[in-house]
Amino acid sequence: MSEQSVSVPSETPVATPIPATTPIAPATPVASAPAVPAASMGATVVQREVVEKIAAAAARSVPGVADLGGDVARFLDSVLDRVGLDEVGDATRGVHAVVKGVEAKVTVVLVLKADGVVPDITSAVRTAVVEALQKYGLQVTGVDIKVDDITMA
Repeated sequence: MSEQSVSVPSETPVATPIPATTPIAPATPVASAPAVPAASMGATVVQREVVEKIAAAAARSVPGVADLGGDVARFLDSVLDRVGLDEVGDATRGVHAVVKGVEAKVTVVLVLKADGVVPDITSAVRTAVVEALQKYGLQVTGVDIKVDDITMA
């Protein structure tokens, strides 16, 4: 057997320290992505039933409006009231909405008090519905109003 020799360097390389007097260049700022507004990070969808509830509440708030809905809708609601289901259907009765994105078109069926002036009341209802829906960020493309009945009481 022959002996093999291994040569080991006498000194291991050591990193040279940087003298304290050597200036260090400032770090280059990392470019960050522009901030994305939170409002543009998704879609907001307002369902038809929500639009109808908002419009119904606005229409009911106008003086001179006695009720909403046509004869059949009011009759069915009175039947539901008698059997203890008085909350069913009232919120959207008399209102139909078509919603496409942020645009809404609404139809409101009114029962007016007999002593009211029809053009004044319908104009006030239209204004109230438009303003209420715009507060929710919707663009109202139209508010059609049908006067179905008047109350004599």
